[in-house]
Amino acid sequence: MPKKKKRVVVNEELFDDPMKKKRLRDVIVVRRSVVILFLIVFFFLLIIVFNDFLGYVFDNLTGKTNACGDGSFYNTCSLNKPYFCKQGILLEKASTCGCEQGMKKQGERCVSNYNDGLENISLKYVLRGEENYVDFAVYDGVANYLHNLPGFISYSAEEKPFRVDFKLKHINNEIQKNYLLPLVVQIQNLAETKEDQMRIAVSLVQHIDFGESEEVVNLGNGYSVAYSRYPYEVLYDGGGVCGEKSELLAFLLREIGYGVILFYFEEENHEALGIKCPVRNSLEESGYCFIETSAPSIITDNEILYEDETFLFSSPEMMFISEGISLNKNLDEYDDAKDFKKIRKTLKERGVLEFLESEKLDNLKKKYGLVEIYSA
Repeated sequence: MPKKKKRVVVNEELFDDPMKKKRLRDVIVVRRSVVILFLIVFFFLLIIVFNDFLGYVFDNLTGKTNACGDGSFYNTCSLNKPYFCKQGILLEKASTCGCEQGMKKQGERCVSNYNDGLENISLKYVLRGEENYVDFAVYDGVANYLHNLPGFISYSAEEKPFRVDFKLKHINNEIQKNYLLPLVVQIQNLAETKEDQMRIAVSLVQHIDFGESEEVVNLGNGYSVAYSRYPYEVLYDGGGVCGEKSELLAFLLREIGYGVILFYFEEENHEALGIKCPVRNSLEESGYCFIETSAPSIITDNEILYEDETFLFSSPEMMFISEGISLNKNLDEYDDAKDFKKIRKTLKERGVLEFLESEKLDNLKKKYGLVEIYSA
């Protein structure tokens, strides 16, 4: 038969030796300290993990990441030189990121021979009813270079010229790109989300004055046409017509990352911009939403009454500019444009608005900085 194990009972009263008593108390104290230390470390680690988890959930819900407005991660160079992403802001850092071809380092900036005649301008935009301004530097040298470029394109005998060729010629000029990208970067620094960047760019261009250039281009045999400005010249001159302003907005939205086309309404001789969006919200189910550029308006509102008392009625020519991302399906502008169209229709039919309709109209005017007159 196996022997029964003896039960050991630890009781301080069994010890007569004071040293043994002290040793046992010390062991108990140490063990308690270890347990307390373990619990402290455990709870500390739990807090860190829980905090990271909450941060992960929050970032995924809000779309926030450790990146700048152009998508560059913190402490990396942007694809657009010389910009460096630091804590969510794109900064010029030519010493680290280098310069685009044709540009040279000057401290942390990139410059070229076109950096002559500096002038600072202020560009207005409205975002959710708040009026703000972007300060931007323009140069005589760049404007003069663009102004002196030939206005024609050479084709081979087999090729057929298209209107979009001249649009792309204006939008894709590399010298111009180097001097327009700082404006794109400022817009990206102002807003974390692509949609707010888009809103700022749209409002900024819409708030530029509408006006034709005083220059003309002689075509020979007594024929002449108005000079067509490059996007940079629209900023430099502080004004442009619908086609010129649409080209500027096309450049900005393309660089922000959106899919872009241009709408040309031949019968009305009017041009507007199209931005990639859900088909159900798009113009003529094209997959591109209508944006008027001659003055502040709401995206998808294509029923504007222009100053010559006309509407856009013809089916537009669509000129592809760039592939890119699309507006999402829940944009506020979709419903706001519908409300504004209803109010416009009510005013036309009744000539007067009820209190709630009038209040809604005032809110929309403030939200988008809307005006009364649009130029075609």
